[in-house]
Amino acid sequence: MTDIIIVGAGPAGLTAAIYGLRAGKKVLLFEANSYGGRIINTPDIANYPGIAHISGFEFAMNLYNQASALGAEVIFERVARVEDAGDRKIVHTEAGKTYEAKAVILATGSKNKPLGLDREQELLGKGVSYCATCDGAFFREKDVVIQGGGKMSFEDAIFLAGYCRKVYFVQRQGELKGNQPEIDALKEKENVEFILNARVTKLIGENNLEAVEITERVPVKTSDGSDNNPVKWENRTRVIDVSGLFVAVGEMPDNLAFVDVVELDKNGYIQAAEDCTTKVPGIFVAGDCRTKKVRQLTTAAADGTVAALAAAAVR
Repeated sequence: MTDIIIVGAGPAGLTAAIYGLRAGKKVLLFEANSYGGRIINTPDIANYPGIAHISGFEFAMNLYNQASALGAEVIFERVARVEDAGDRKIVHTEAGKTYEAKAVILATGSKNKPLGLDREQELLGKGVSYCATCDGAFFREKDVVIQGGGKMSFEDAIFLAGYCRKVYFVQRQGELKGNQPEIDALKEKENVEFILNARVTKLIGENNLEAVEITERVPVKTSDGSDNNPVKWENRTRVIDVSGLFVAVGEMPDNLAFVDVVELDKNGYIQAAEDCTTKVPGIFVAGDCRTKKVRQLTTAAADGTVAALAAAAVR
């Protein structure tokens, strides 16, 4: 039996591993995909204290190498469920294996939220993508659309503008809101066209994406043309020929594997106190997968620290 099992090797999980190992504990990490979590897809991190600029991939690699140098063992398997057996916790993987620990830290982060369109998953990798930095280069000198809104979508659109012939930036809101530096940088791109008060409503194409249907809310004039009458809106659709659709509408937790052992809120986040404790003694939670007001790289690292020190105190 090991001391601490950490589920998830993103910023929160890797930080927890570093602190757990420095406390002299045996630490085992599980990761379903690649270490670093979603941060590896960020082209430039410019808001981490003490580091002016660093790519998400390099940041994740530094974390991973630091944890590995301390003796962290990472098993690349998806955890199917976690079982509370009192003074020991049992982790079951989808590969049918079981592992035991005195304490468990859940740090699964979040995953990209889909649009929920017909054939969206069918066309994934065939024009539909959730990762601009992963797939943007495949669309060099092609026209693409990004459905977004918020910091990540601005960064994605800026990145795509460096490769693509034309980038249609579509968002449901009528005003761009977020970090002003990203907004200003995006507005400076001559090959970016903004389509606001709009959303992608249909994917068109047989074997690959060939076009998208966009539904816009547009103001219409009143019958008498008077400025005193309230503005009326109507939906209008149009089709845009594109080779790619990049989805950047936010994130959602990936916590269904733990529904039988911890409490989830209505949005699927793990209910936790600010000290990263859950309703189950010995099971802690860190990072974007828990209930919290702010989800940032710095808060993920802070959670990893708090959860690891609490887990290290379990006897």
